[in-house]
Parts: sequence; structure tokens; C-alpha cells
Amino acid sequence: MRVLVVNAGSSSLKLSVLDGDDSSLMVSEQELPAPGGFGDVMERALRDAPGVDAIGHRVVHGGDEFTGPLLLDAASESRLEQLAELAPLHNPPAIAAILSLQSVWPDLPQVACFDTAFHVTMPPEASTYALPDAWRDWGLRRFGFHGLSHAWASRRAAGLLGVPVEQLRLVTAHLGAGASLAAVSGGRSVDTTMGFTPLEGLVMATRSGSVDPGLLLWVLRHRHLTVDELEDALDRRAGLWGLSGVSGDLREVLLAADRGDARSQLAFGVYIHRLRAEIAAMVAALGGLDGLVFTGGAGEGSARLRHEACAGLGFLGIELDEQRNTSEPSGTRDRVVSRNGGTPAVLVVQAREDLEIARQVRAMLTRPG
Repeated sequence: MRVLVVNAGSSSLKLSVLDGDDSSLMVSEQELPAPGGFGDVMERALRDAPGVDAIGHRVVHGGDEFTGPLLLDAASESRLEQLAELAPLHNPPAIAAILSLQSVWPDLPQVACFDTAFHVTMPPEASTYALPDAWRDWGLRRFGFHGLSHAWASRRAAGLLGVPVEQLRLVTAHLGAGASLAAVSGGRSVDTTMGFTPLEGLVMATRSGSVDPGLLLWVLRHRHLTVDELEDALDRRAGLWGLSGVSGDLREVLLAADRGDARSQLAFGVYIHRLRAEIAAMVAALGGLDGLVFTGGAGEGSARLRHEACAGLGFLGIELDEQRNTSEPSGTRDRVVSRNGGTPAVLVVQAREDLEIARQVRAMLTRPG
């Protein structure tokens, strides 16, 4: 089955066509001229695309309702639209892409694959906030995100180690513009750093990560920000960008730090401090560690990030092979970067949500009955 995989972001659109053996027949990644401007970009990208049998969409937030892949129809699309406010930067573009492709290929099956679905296996103690009963009745709980990436990274790491994923305790670190960790035991998520929205947890490119709720109350009360202003600050003007004043791109922050820029040095320090602490917390949730897996643009691309993160985790037995860590491999980036036979292993895995989405689409559409 040939699958078109659609990953729609707030400002970009990534399309890939995967053949039945998961070989890539087409990859297109384009910046959008305006938010939600999928029509013309989609039409140009797909003009010469190979024929496909089905379409799979990455959808960030599935809420409580969508805990696995969903074959889309008018009713399910309406329910998806009701979840848009839970992930305002992510869900609306996915819905816009779904509607746009329906006009191009109305007869093709479209399947939504949810980042939150991977984390439905978290136990109640990991998914529950200590909130009043009435609040929890509103559905306020920890969902977790980047699940498609965490699922792929854990399975790929198991393949690199030659051990069934069911026998491994892994911390998968998806580190890109958005960033999260997952504690994966036997292939199942048991904890993660993101929560009700993709704002909780690690320091990110422009997102703050976890902040004392009392601080937010103080800002609302004493600086008289509106809720929209608060959301804009935490989502778009915080994180590495807010700390450094230079960029949300880790590469630019490191360049400025190396030139002696004090704000950028602090930004990287805060980023690494939070990352080390949260990795240790994920190991505690697992009760031990067999492998630490770096994925996502920064996780794959920055040997310095991996070095600094692991340098503070020696008490967990984590130790890099610096030559492997800094070498630029030909072909795939996927590799072990710890010492031969070292436990826990440290690995680098290329983020391939497209492969995970295609796997879920095929499983749904070929399911008996």
C-alpha cells in the first residue's frame, strides 16, 4: 500500500510518499506563504507525485476520545475541530490539510494518527494532575505529545541494539523546536514530560516549558496581561528565544554563546539543566535504563548537546564514545554513540514520524472486518 504522509505545521508543510516497503518515492518540505495556506502549496507539491492508495495525517492532540488511528469522515472531522484549542499551533493546520486534500482526492481514505495516542498507556499516577475533583471531571490530565516520534525511536533503537523492544527500558528524547522525553518500558509509554498541552516540560525553541503556576497568576494579577498575551508569550516568545534574545534555533544560540554572549550562555545552561533533570526523572519512572535515544533535529544534529546532556548523567552509568558522537556518518544518522557493549547504551535515531504514520495507516486499512 502506497501512503501519502502529511505533516502540517503552523508555518510549514511536509509531504512524503512511502511505497509498500517504506522506500521514499517523494519528499517535499515547504514553508507556507501564510498560516493555513495549504491549497496552492499542496497542489504544486502533488502535481507530479506518484499515485497513492491512502493518506495519513499527523494530528498532535487527540484528547481523551482518540486513542488510536482514526479513519476520517465528516463526523470525526467535526470532533477534531472541537479539540483545536488544546493545541492551537498544531491541530488547526492539520485540519486545514485534511480538508484541502479532500478536495484534491475525495475518494481516497484519509487516516488521522495522533501524537497523544502513544501515551494512553501511562499509569494514572503519571497522567493525573493533583487538582480538585471537579477540575479532573473537566478532562484535565496529562496527555503527552510527540508520540509518533517516540514510538518510532523506541522501535528503531531496539533494532539497532538487536534486542526486542519488549525487553528494553528506554528514554527517548525528541529534541527539536518542540521537545519532550518519554519513558518507554517494553515499547509502552509510562511517563513523559509534556502534559495537558505541548507547553509543559523541557525548555524549547520558543516555548517556556514548565513554569510555576503561581508565577503566571502573579503576572496576570500584577502586570495585567490578557490571557491571549500570556499564551503568546509562553508559546512564541519564551524558551531559547526568550532567554537568549538571539534565536530559538539551538545552533544560533550556541554560536552566540561561543562568541561570549552572556544571555546565550545562560540560555544553553538552562536548557541543559532542565534536560538532564528530566532525563533522570524518566529513568526513575522506568526503575532503570537500558538506552537513552536522541532524536529530533537538535537531538540528531548536535553532538555538543548530546555531550553536555550526558556529561551530567554519569551517575546513571551513561557514557558517550566521543569519537562516535562527533563523527558524521555517511547515509543514515542512526547509530550507537556509546562504548561497545556499554549499558545503558546511547543512541541517535533520525526522527521518522512518516514511517510510524504509514505503519498505522496500513494496519488500520488492512485490519480484518
